[in-house]
Amino acid sequence: MDLNKVNTPYYNDYGTWIRRQFPYRVQKISIDAGFTCPNRDGRISTGGCIYCDNRTFNPSYCQRRLSVSAQLAEGKQFFAHKYPDMKYLAYFQAFTNTYAPIEQLKALYEEALAVEDIVGIVIGTRPDCVSDELLDYLAELNQRTFVLVEYGLESCNAATLQHINRGHTFEQSVSALERTHQRGLLTGAHIILGLPGEDAAESLRQAPILSQLPIDILKIHQMQIIRGTRLADEYEREPFHIYSVDEYIELIAQYIQRLRPDMVLERFVSQSPKELLIAPHWGLKNYEFTNKLVNYLKQNDIHQGQLVLRNSE
Repeated sequence: MDLNKVNTPYYNDYGTWIRRQFPYRVQKISIDAGFTCPNRDGRISTGGCIYCDNRTFNPSYCQRRLSVSAQLAEGKQFFAHKYPDMKYLAYFQAFTNTYAPIEQLKALYEEALAVEDIVGIVIGTRPDCVSDELLDYLAELNQRTFVLVEYGLESCNAATLQHINRGHTFEQSVSALERTHQRGLLTGAHIILGLPGEDAAESLRQAPILSQLPIDILKIHQMQIIRGTRLADEYEREPFHIYSVDEYIELIAQYIQRLRPDMVLERFVSQSPKELLIAPHWGLKNYEFTNKLVNYLKQNDIHQGQLVLRNSE
């Protein structure tokens, strides 16, 4: 069981939403298409985000030495034993998946969509790496298949974005979301709670800001300290607060009350491999966390958007 299978009245969950989009079951297959990021290759900065190690979320079948088609074939084989009639979304996940000339991007996306049983694409990228030309192409593509553009925002706080070496501003995030939404494209966003320098009060300050943006789907996860990253070195020199599971559940409960009720919440946690993780060690699988969260929401009669609705009355 995972968040995508939860059906709860307490928040607008992704599993329920995605089942309304298709007449069949769908599953994302992650792809590493060989991209880098402008804060890695020197165009903006080097070293990437201080917390980032792509090994923490790339599944075993996601190997950049393979073509997009080959990765999708391996991904389909990986999932086929569970649901033989499954359809799939090609998830361009690793690094910045719009960071290349547009003709190269078109070729990669079209290659993915040509694979049997691929019924759409999800493109993970940065808000400073989407041109109007690319968005126009994606809007055309959206007329014939499912398209979701997913932006790594991480924070609304300018000082935090600079500290973590994102290399873009929050204003650029707003611009990318608005330009994407204006073209009728689904927009996703990714936020990390517990970034260095951001306490619970700062996270809760940002929730209404996000709620005012044209975000269709929001991914949230806890701050994790990964071995070998610059953040790990910083944490060793000057440890900062990392949420316990109970603290994080309480924060999420307060956070979602400040999000508008129509925003789809795809996830609340990420689970890095034990051998790479320094902190936090919660000892919970994702579905176990979700069960604890839903129980907390139920016990405290907490619902997504209830503070938004109350403040608008």
